[in-house]
Amino acid sequence: MEKIFSFGHIDSQVLMILAAEIIIAIMLLALMRYLYGWSLGLSTTKELSKVDNFAFGISMAGSIGGLGIVLTGAITPKYNAGMGSELVNMFSYGLLGLVLLYLGRSVHDRWALHLVDKQEQIKNKNITMGIVDAASVIATAIIIREMLLWVEGLNAFAIIAMISAFAVAQSLLTMVTRIRERHFAKHNQLDSMQAAFAEGQIALALRYSGQIISAALAVTAASYFLEYHPDTIVQNLIGWLIFGFLMTLSMWVLTTIAKAIILRGIDLAAEVDHQHNIGVASIEMAISIGIALMITTLLA
Repeated sequence: MEKIFSFGHIDSQVLMILAAEIIIAIMLLALMRYLYGWSLGLSTTKELSKVDNFAFGISMAGSIGGLGIVLTGAITPKYNAGMGSELVNMFSYGLLGLVLLYLGRSVHDRWALHLVDKQEQIKNKNITMGIVDAASVIATAIIIREMLLWVEGLNAFAIIAMISAFAVAQSLLTMVTRIRERHFAKHNQLDSMQAAFAEGQIALALRYSGQIISAALAVTAASYFLEYHPDTIVQNLIGWLIFGFLMTLSMWVLTTIAKAIILRGIDLAAEVDHQHNIGVASIEMAISIGIALMITTLLA
């Protein structure tokens, strides 16, 4: 029995660092709530408990969850540097993650979904836009987390490398959105996917969420093939672009094959685009993310 419950020697300083990092993480997550409300010019308390704006809640959930994902890349189990250094790194990475998440949302709003006012749609309780926004933030967070793990230390070179890779990743996510828009228009008499989001097609939002999250996972696979070197930022940028594109393309092919097998006999365009079948769209989302997770795990 003693062996079963024997955890070995746990350094008290390690426990103190862990406790302090958890406190910092909770503070940053709480800060995200108020920063998100501030960015929309809304009171989070009013929107969540009085107005009952579900779209706002879903969108904010994506922001908080996204920051949580980023913080898993900021928490480094290396305690030999001392408590002060560890906590400074944790807080610095967390703040950097907050900034990059905000930039990622802005890029997605202005580049990817430039035909609709996503913020206004969320204010007007458009749940579809809330889902799309949450998915875009989570996709961005997945990329930021991998970049935090990819670089070594937090210095000027690391920040430049992260911003460069971040820009490439956002460009690839925008490219995925454009491809999905063309595919949607092709099967829907040239209708606009963004207009469909504005009209509240939840099924379409679920499928799109799976597509951009799986694309983000595919892009992060580039870090498995590239080694970070502070003096080769241009090469790193080109490498992220090439490997990110190839992995995104490979993921699309594998996901298409998987959907054809798993959902054999089901007209996906008719079910999701025309009949707004949330169930089928959810399965599509699960397949996209599941395939991406399996492939990235195998490559890691």
